[in-house]
Amino acid sequence: MPKFDTFVIFAEMRTGSNLLEAALNALPGIHCHGEAFNPVLIGYPNRKELLSISQSQRDADPTVLWKAIRQAEGLNGCRFFHDHDPRMLDTFLNDPKCAKIVLSRNPIESYISLKIARATGQWKLGDAKHRKREKAQFDAAEFEAHLEALQSFQVSLLNALQKSGQTAFYIDYEDAQSLEVINGLADWLGLEGRLSALPDTLKVQNPEPLDSKVANFAGMENSLARIDRFNLSRTPNFEPRRGPGVPGFIGCKEAGLLYMPIRPALDVQIRDWMGKIGGLEEGFSQKTLRQWKRRQTGHRSFTVLRHPLMRAHLALSAVLEWDSLLETRAILRKSYKLPLPEEGKSLPPEQWGEALLAFLAWIKMSIANQTALPVNPLWATQSTLLQGMAQFALPDLLVREDRIVADLAYLAQSAGLSDAPEFIPGESDSAPVKLASYWTPELEAAARECYPRDFMQFGFGDWKVTP
Repeated sequence: MPKFDTFVIFAEMRTGSNLLEAALNALPGIHCHGEAFNPVLIGYPNRKELLSISQSQRDADPTVLWKAIRQAEGLNGCRFFHDHDPRMLDTFLNDPKCAKIVLSRNPIESYISLKIARATGQWKLGDAKHRKREKAQFDAAEFEAHLEALQSFQVSLLNALQKSGQTAFYIDYEDAQSLEVINGLADWLGLEGRLSALPDTLKVQNPEPLDSKVANFAGMENSLARIDRFNLSRTPNFEPRRGPGVPGFIGCKEAGLLYMPIRPALDVQIRDWMGKIGGLEEGFSQKTLRQWKRRQTGHRSFTVLRHPLMRAHLALSAVLEWDSLLETRAILRKSYKLPLPEEGKSLPPEQWGEALLAFLAWIKMSIANQTALPVNPLWATQSTLLQGMAQFALPDLLVREDRIVADLAYLAQSAGLSDAPEFIPGESDSAPVKLASYWTPELEAAARECYPRDFMQFGFGDWKVTP
């Protein structure tokens, strides 16, 4: 009797998943169907369907595609990354007959490889003569966000497998290029066939050491010196485990104030106020933040709660304006039919109300885990984001945006900062089209329907009457 009915490769971009897929597909009786549940594509780039299932059919109900994969001849599966359709994760993890293969790579190497691939536009290499060369520019904040996403996903996988009494086949990037390891994986999967040689259709794209691939290598070394990684490349849960959001926290260098932002945040005004009190210190890890807390006796931490309608308005602005959300905007427009402009075009002011109303309806589905896109912190509930913070530490004070001047004055006083300057709120709506210019009772009602938990937990009234 076969050990497994299906399989899934849990991996990330630039971890060698294409190489591993090619090796598995070279074995008789097994087939990997690419990134079957990638919200941007279905299986592979430029495909319209997979196993006669269209992308729109998959987005409406991903189990339809998974059923087709299960019913295909032989042992079938796919690759799954942390930002793929979150509705499928429990389906994989709760099925003991679905083999779990966890592919990992030293996160700094995968990050640099990702930067080079984005710079060159080359994601696969079949012949070294076609290789495009480019040095990566290391960005500490970007890397820590990359690392945190990997860690969080790996930890969730590990815990789910522990709780269900399952095990996975853990494989590293270098191991995926070992014939013996691939044949060992075939044995673990219960396959009879073995490879006599690895397929040569794909080549390692950037085999050089890191110091020859990174333009600012010395700066990268200094940035990484404070991250305690403990054999990070060989640990499936990517130790050390850090609380969510810690790299985004902002502290005062010379005063005991710590800001724990909930995005979209009032960063400019708060940074200016904290900078006047005692300079800024940021880019924390759990280790360095604990050190900061020990130094700052009597410290106080805070976050700022914003009205859910304003947060949704600013999240929409980010979707429309930020380059990092280009794919999200395209998916919302094409797959979910939101009235958003195509790339390079702006949304006319008179259409913002219609767009926000549709966006709120979509957010309601998103936070209920009913869409193909993961929940972005920009539109996640503030209740959930606070629970994430609590894995490391809860803020001392939940500042309300509508009384931020009084709340921050109280916070400074409680931290012993009697000479702290008064906070100057400034313009809190950073969108190019202001919410006040198109607010309607219908939008207010939609926000309440979208975020009932936040309205209940934090006692929000109507935004229109908020000073």
